[in-house]
Amino acid sequence: MCGIIGYIGSKQALNILISGLSKLEYRGYDSAGIGIITNHKIKIIKNKGELTNLINKLGDQKITGNLGIGHTRWATHGAPSSLNAHPHISQNGKIAIIHNGIIENYLSLKKELESKGYKFKTETDSEVIANLLEYYQHSNFLISIQKTVKRLKGSFALGIINENYPDTLYAVRNESPLIVGTTSNEQFIASDIPAIINWTKEIYYLDNLEIAVLTKNQIKFYNIKLQEIQKYLSKITWDNEEAAKHGYKHFMIKEIFEQRKAIANTINPRIKNNMPLLDINITKQELNNVNKIYVIACGTSYYAGLNAKPLMEQLLNITTEVDLASEFRYRQPLIDNNSLVIIISQSGETADTLAALRLAKEKNAKTIAIVNVVGSTIAREADQTIYTWAGPEIAVASTKAYTTQLAIIYLLTIKLANLKGKVKKKELINLVKTLQLIPDQVNEILTQNEKIRALANEFYKEQDIYFIGRNIDYYTALEGALKLKEISYIHAEAYAAGELKHGTIALIEEGTLVVSLCTNKELYPKMINNIKEITARGAKTLVITNNKDEVGDYHIFIPPTNPYFNSILSVIPLQLFAYHMANNRNCNIDKPKNLAKSVTVE
Repeated sequence: MCGIIGYIGSKQALNILISGLSKLEYRGYDSAGIGIITNHKIKIIKNKGELTNLINKLGDQKITGNLGIGHTRWATHGAPSSLNAHPHISQNGKIAIIHNGIIENYLSLKKELESKGYKFKTETDSEVIANLLEYYQHSNFLISIQKTVKRLKGSFALGIINENYPDTLYAVRNESPLIVGTTSNEQFIASDIPAIINWTKEIYYLDNLEIAVLTKNQIKFYNIKLQEIQKYLSKITWDNEEAAKHGYKHFMIKEIFEQRKAIANTINPRIKNNMPLLDINITKQELNNVNKIYVIACGTSYYAGLNAKPLMEQLLNITTEVDLASEFRYRQPLIDNNSLVIIISQSGETADTLAALRLAKEKNAKTIAIVNVVGSTIAREADQTIYTWAGPEIAVASTKAYTTQLAIIYLLTIKLANLKGKVKKKELINLVKTLQLIPDQVNEILTQNEKIRALANEFYKEQDIYFIGRNIDYYTALEGALKLKEISYIHAEAYAAGELKHGTIALIEEGTLVVSLCTNKELYPKMINNIKEITARGAKTLVITNNKDEVGDYHIFIPPTNPYFNSILSVIPLQLFAYHMANNRNCNIDKPKNLAKSVTVE
């Protein structure tokens, strides 16, 4: 997720902006830039890559000025580049903005402005904001901001400077976080507390569609009707590391709670006329020629990929295989130019997955990558890439990257099904509408955090825990067991519930905890039998279910959805359970032993 810093005061803005951006590097980014009003003119310096690249570009330049904005960009619209980096400037050069979020209707706004003579220099959605502010220019700049904001659909946190108001910094937000920091003679805006905590611990939290007007000695807040409002001043007591976690104890729990937004950011901008709008180029004839789909990944991404098999085989009527990348090359797979290979990787740098991609390309297969990191090696080398838009994931154990991978799998399959034309469009539209409900359903599950914490308090001393499920629930069981073992170091294994009698049930002893996933209506009676089998042998059962029948000892309920989509909901309680178990055991949750975020060696 991008980073924002803004300053107005008596000090030189440049050093404060650079320092603030350095505190936001943990969020991940691919370019950085600053804009300062110096001698009543906006001076912008920006560069691709790390913040050090921007610092080197600045060199010995002494850009003086007490008002400025800075930004670290994580690319969504347009490749990582100096041109696409923020700040963006209006056509007349008098207004500059920095933007976090996604403007969903930017294409229509861009076409409208182009019809009025505006020319665009970048590939970003953000540039339309600067030009809209110019288009709606008014002697009262607040009116320009108001009219612009009313035209924007999507999420945005904005920092704005205007040459005509060289002593004023403006900020506005909707669905993307933005804070305002204050002292007696200088004011700040930031996307997160670490950027400004060295200068102030007194902050205001902007709410949706609120505007802040900052001058050196005061701040005024307005609602979208431009009525002045009063805001509550908060005092931060965290240190820098805690501030980066936004008050959460660990990045992992922060990222679990970010999933509603991450999934919404991944899904919502990609829906148009009730159908997925993905930037992939494949014709109906090319799709009809595909005789097999391979989904290739490692670890958590592999478990996400398993969910593609039932969905793709049902909606596309194409045989789909899911392979561990580390095994794929060594079985001499039968790939040719009629194969479609889907590569999934959070980092886009996973060595085994990259090797599998290169093998697929050697065999002339069509390749599509699903990755979270813009500009990563897999993203560059695949024929086509779809980004998950989860934002940076700091904790080693993947949470929001996993659920956004699932979201992309769902969108991609529905898009291909529509292209192939074998499924009624009405059925596909219903799937899309169901998918759009997922973010709010995730929030509903997160409200059960305290209940799940209490369950972890009861079970955290367990040494062996088993997970069972059938069909898609089995895939979630695999991911749930992985989460638990990788951060709590508890021995955890997942089994297909139908295999219990084929040996696995020998492991069940008096008091053994078995986590049972039970979300498929058609398979529910069979799962009930499995649960009864293990309880008859003295096991304790924790049931994750969307059925209100309370079979088992403990229950976590999830909202109902289409059976294809159950995994994206049922995994949330398992993530929380793993986190609280590890927390109770005082484990290093964000950096578990022996693990790395990007596995760049085989």
